[in-house]
Amino acid sequence: MKLKKPLQLDGRTGEGGGQLVRIACTLAAVTSQPIRICHVRGNKGGRGGKGGGLKAQQVAAIQWLAEVTRAEVDGMTVGGHTLEFRPSLPPTALQQRKFDIAAGGTVSSTLLVFQAVLPFLLFAGNENGEPIDLEINGGTNCSFSLSYEYLDQILLPTLQDKFGINIERQLKKRSWTLGPLKGGSMWLRIHPLPPGQSLKVQQPWDKPITAEDFKLKQIDVSMLVPYALKEHLERALVSDLDRLFPDVAVNFLLFEDSGHETRMYTLLVAHSETGLRWGRDYLYDKSRKKKDHQTLSSELSRKVCKELFEEISIHGVVDEYLQDQLVVFQALADGRTSFHRGTKPADVDTDGGVADDLDDSKAPLDPKPERKMRKDKTDKPFGEGSTHTTTARWVASELLPTVQWFDKGSVCDGTGISFTPDT
Repeated sequence: MKLKKPLQLDGRTGEGGGQLVRIACTLAAVTSQPIRICHVRGNKGGRGGKGGGLKAQQVAAIQWLAEVTRAEVDGMTVGGHTLEFRPSLPPTALQQRKFDIAAGGTVSSTLLVFQAVLPFLLFAGNENGEPIDLEINGGTNCSFSLSYEYLDQILLPTLQDKFGINIERQLKKRSWTLGPLKGGSMWLRIHPLPPGQSLKVQQPWDKPITAEDFKLKQIDVSMLVPYALKEHLERALVSDLDRLFPDVAVNFLLFEDSGHETRMYTLLVAHSETGLRWGRDYLYDKSRKKKDHQTLSSELSRKVCKELFEEISIHGVVDEYLQDQLVVFQALADGRTSFHRGTKPADVDTDGGVADDLDDSKAPLDPKPERKMRKDKTDKPFGEGSTHTTTARWVASELLPTVQWFDKGSVCDGTGISFTPDT
């Protein structure tokens, strides 16, 4: 049998970081398409101007994918700048139902490893309908990564609502990249698709979007901060949220003593009357010298509340970070999806109040336009959204050439890929 020629990808394209590597490798594993990535993480810092190279968490994810697909791999070393990945087994060949993955260290994100292996596991169903248990050890609250709380409250509920993806989860032990380093872990139970079944879109793509979708019913607050900061931060959040979102209920969902003065994290999740949700979080990363508890609380609250308001004020149906994380599932799914976002936030004066309210006049356009949709070119990162989102669309289109995007990436016709046991 003639071997497939590796798909060539330049790791400096678009975002040019770890996201490109994760998406390329997971889709290569799903489709058994060999890939070769040069200039890995080429837009990130590194010695000699070569870029960052592979990080430990990326090596951990690729190594696991290589094992379950019996892939031949070249360049799978921390700091490596060229990676070739040639998988040979499809997802349905997976027989084992329980796995443990070490993310590469206490500062390596368990969440990013999970992102890299989830699409493969979704298509690894067997005839008995057995779930797959996965435990990942490493960091759960890391810089430059989604947190466990974002996964639990935003990403996984959205995957359930939009694609019917059912994943049970539990945070077994929290681990931070700040303060004393201790290992953490999370457990997940994935219910994969039955053999032969594609990933189904659960909701109409062209459901009219109206001002009603942006009427908030509740904002959930999760605070992981030193106990001494708790009351100060609660007061600051109540004040800022009341000014920006008057008459919206505030629910303090989670408080946990972070155990160290450098560990300060807050997540806000806004819920609309019609079921939309948006998240905004902040892992405090500034100097805390000569700042008392009130000052620190005010800084943290002001930033996360302002960014949540800006996020909702542009009237997109997902937040900035969720949009790029949904791209892979849009491309794999059987059906049409649209998770558009606006572009210009309202002006917010965090000292004096809201300058531009969330009113009916800012209702977005119906995502189903009257004119004929324009097909996007996919030869480079494209469309609306962050650089992460535009890069994700490009990588997905390279690995899944039958996917189609329209109107600057706002609409996607997925591939509807599926696998039978003998695929």
